[in-house]
Amino acid sequence: MKTNRPNGFAVVLIALGVLVLLGKLTPLLGSLFGLLFTILVIALGYYGIRRGNAFFGWIVLIFGIISLISKLAWLIVPVLGIGLIVYGISSLKGRRGY
Repeated sequence: MKTNRPNGFAVVLIALGVLVLLGKLTPLLGSLFGLLFTILVIALGYYGIRRGNAFFGWIVLIFGIISLISKLAWLIVPVLGIGLIVYGISSLKGRRGY
């Protein structure tokens, strides 16, 4: 029994599985593969939107963005804190009227 459908989807699934396993099994490169996986999910969502499957493309894209934000929280939160401090200091300096 032979099918004539393309094997591209199977290759994508195998590649995603390898990336997940490399991320789980390699402690030093796990965070790098985690970021690579989320960027790949965002790219697949964008590709889905561009190809005309907007509903599932947006779902995959939003899932990838949320995942990327969670992986970069260690960077986003301190930058947000520094921004709040700088904004507070600048608003205090602005009220004195110098």
